[in-house]
Amino acid sequence: MLTPESYACGQWVAPGETATEIKGPVTGEAIARAGGSALDMQAMLDFARTKGGPALRAMTFHQRAKLLKALATYLDGRKEELYALNPMTGATKRDGWVDIDGGIGTTFVIASKGRREMPDGHVYLDGDVEQLSRNGTLLGQHIAVPLQGVAVHINAFNFPVWGTMEKLAPTLLAGVPAIVKPATQTSYLTEACFRMIIDSGLLPEGAVQLIVGRTGDLLDRLTAQDVVSFTGSADTAAMLRANPKLVENSTRFVAEQDSLNAAILGADATPDSPEFALFVKEAVAEMTTKAGQKCTAMRRLIVPAPQLDAVIEAMSSKLAALTIGDPSDKANRMGALASMGQKADVLEKLAILKKEARVVHGDPDSLPADLASCAFLPPILLACDDPDSAVSVHSVEAFGPVSSLLPYRDTAHAAEIANRGGGSLVASLFTNDPAIAREVTLASAAWHGRLYVMGRASADEATGHGSPLPHMIHGGPGRAGGGEELGGVRGVLHYMQRTAIQGSPDVLTAITGTWIKGATELTGPSHPFQRTFREIQIGETIHTEPRTISLEDIEHFANFTGDTFYAHMDDAAAAANPFFPGRVAHGYLLLSFAAGLFVQPDPGPVLANTGLNSLSFQKPVSPGDSIKVRLTAKRKTQRTEEYGEIAWNATLTNQDGDQVAEYELLTMVSYER
Repeated sequence: MLTPESYACGQWVAPGETATEIKGPVTGEAIARAGGSALDMQAMLDFARTKGGPALRAMTFHQRAKLLKALATYLDGRKEELYALNPMTGATKRDGWVDIDGGIGTTFVIASKGRREMPDGHVYLDGDVEQLSRNGTLLGQHIAVPLQGVAVHINAFNFPVWGTMEKLAPTLLAGVPAIVKPATQTSYLTEACFRMIIDSGLLPEGAVQLIVGRTGDLLDRLTAQDVVSFTGSADTAAMLRANPKLVENSTRFVAEQDSLNAAILGADATPDSPEFALFVKEAVAEMTTKAGQKCTAMRRLIVPAPQLDAVIEAMSSKLAALTIGDPSDKANRMGALASMGQKADVLEKLAILKKEARVVHGDPDSLPADLASCAFLPPILLACDDPDSAVSVHSVEAFGPVSSLLPYRDTAHAAEIANRGGGSLVASLFTNDPAIAREVTLASAAWHGRLYVMGRASADEATGHGSPLPHMIHGGPGRAGGGEELGGVRGVLHYMQRTAIQGSPDVLTAITGTWIKGATELTGPSHPFQRTFREIQIGETIHTEPRTISLEDIEHFANFTGDTFYAHMDDAAAAANPFFPGRVAHGYLLLSFAAGLFVQPDPGPVLANTGLNSLSFQKPVSPGDSIKVRLTAKRKTQRTEEYGEIAWNATLTNQDGDQVAEYELLTMVSYER
């Protein structure tokens, strides 16, 4: 008998006397006792706010990203322990891969996003600096900083590991502590993963806590600095969202709810096309993976009316070949639903759907007695011949291995049917025609959080309709909850506050850790290219001597590079161009000369020039003009144990002091000499 424990205020808390008995879906026998312990919710919140929050916020984004990578590596090394428990949830090994490896992989990706796309500091910059005054003494900058509260994660039963990690990774990267509340039915698998997180010793005290069982009055105690992130049914989300304290405090509520996702077989797809085969393959997979218990599963299969019978035949053939049974047996391709209660709910919803649709494959009464007495169901395929007059097909979700086929007349009709789901997490389109993809996108994108367009060109590297990737947002409008998760850094920002900062260039530089033009320039004791990453200070600047650009320079560069564009070689033609007064220097000639002006050629800590960003030319340079460079250390980012990246603001001005070009130069610089 498993006894998953809560983890509160740094202590493991065993189930109490009123613990819930969990019956296994495969055998129907009791497998665990969970919850029932008396947890002090205010103490848990205080522990997170006073211990976990300050410790996480003291770290930079990159330090937190490195922590997440180390945590994912640790979990990956112990994942077989999680796989050992996985069959008890009713899930097959393949289902477990989606959940367990999916959760670990998501953590790796979020860690990578943090290192690559967020600053090595405490403040995230949102957009460019805004000049709010004529002379640039008052500037504006949008920033994002961690909320100073707690993230409460309320997760669903179907993905006990992925559901935990896909919320936890962005939250910790943001610098916010979390209290995780898994669904009781599969809480023992979440607890096993959570126990590994604690065992790793990687997270600071108070960064994470776990509630197995009921949350009590936890939501009543949340504030404007807290966040609730919920995954589950629309009814439960509506109930939680209406909590008076959450409403009063405008507490953030992120919801990812049930969703009647659609899949459209394009009008160009015939039974002998790759797109037809791809549609059938994915539709069968979505019906049977996790026994159809996926928020992203294809519930409505929208097909051209002339192809309806062919789709029924193709899907029925594949579904009939599927073996159903004990998920610990590798021969079985589909396991059980999560519980007998879940099975009863699916059968109840199926009865409603059957009033508008006919069963074309699958019979709940066809299973052997040993399976029928437990939480098993066969895949059930329905066909609704009149989707326009149907109501339940577009509003009732049987959260199990049940999908409905809906015939359509033309592409506009297909998009209209897809939109009748009232908002979904994902809709897919199987087509080889980009024009059809565009038509469906323009007609339907507003109703779906993600559009998955699949055809022969992408098939070999396809990730699948039902796979939420950490790079892309997971959420959707309307019935899907109106929220978003994941999406790379976008998912991190849900746990941060966007604030508009206004002040002088020096003030903004101090706040953001990034040099802002107009801020104080520092003079180092030697050329910055002879100084280590740690020695160079933000704002450290050199001003070069000028160099005159001659006509001979321009012609030599043109002949040497082969860039003989008329603006550089034909005075009359150049003068006729509204941008130029006559022959002008190449932009890349100016960059080359600029490098020659500020470079220090001797060996030193600078290892490599790795690129430049945001290059722009403001004013042409004519023969006889001169240029000089101001080079300022703008931003520092640690990259490895040996070196870091320094971004330099490079500004080129002419003999009159007018700016002619600007860019950001990137160099890798050693920590040691």
